[in-house]
Amino acid sequence: MADHRRENRRLWNEWSDDFQALWNAETAEGGLPPAPSPFGPDAPGGPQPDLLDSIEGKAYVELGCGGGQGSVGTARLGAEPVVGVDLSGEQLEHAKRLRDLYGVDARFVAGDVTALPFADDSFDAASSEAAFQMVERIDRALGEAHRVLRPGGVFVLSVPHPLSEALDPETETFERGYFDTGRREIAIDEAYDSSLIVFDRTVGDLHDALVEAGFEVRRLIEHRRHEVVENDPADSDLPDLLWQVPQSVRFWAVAR
Repeated sequence: MADHRRENRRLWNEWSDDFQALWNAETAEGGLPPAPSPFGPDAPGGPQPDLLDSIEGKAYVELGCGGGQGSVGTARLGAEPVVGVDLSGEQLEHAKRLRDLYGVDARFVAGDVTALPFADDSFDAASSEAAFQMVERIDRALGEAHRVLRPGGVFVLSVPHPLSEALDPETETFERGYFDTGRREIAIDEAYDSSLIVFDRTVGDLHDALVEAGFEVRRLIEHRRHEVVENDPADSDLPDLLWQVPQSVRFWAVAR
């Protein structure tokens, strides 16, 4: 296993409990934690019925599933079977607990998105939320996503927007140029032994990598933060600069 994957796995295993606690922080007492699906009505950009009329009854895999929110949310919409794959064993334990809380049918397996443990043409739909930012060989990861999808299968790829990633919201300046791509380390907290290792790419780089892997990109959505969409700037502690840039970029692509 490459060093960056080993370090990221170690960090996610250490960070998992704290990360999931933050994710679930606004869960009402006695309520269920959030489990949004990339195919749900509240997903960034909304559903795309001309590309996928319904996820119900479709075989679905979440690549880099983390705590399983996308898998569980998509199982709730009727996808079957549902599988989530992730490097971190601790994240997968959270995913299994979330699945059991919702009482849905989903399977979670340990694996690497650049070498998926699935046969060719196994799924009708796939998605990945933020995980591909941590992949150095994105050509391999996208090639694997294409391999396990059936012809005409839909892939929803979302990563943090590279423009937002280049900004320092506190100083309201660029920490680096938009075109300064490549490996970068993010110090999460001094309490953890590892830093998160990510690989920055432009939107154009991501688009071209999808095309080269055999996908036809049909939608590109530059998603604003939920807090920005739902609130007035005067009522938020979010730094002003973050109201002016997208939080993520989301591609809807079809396997040719």
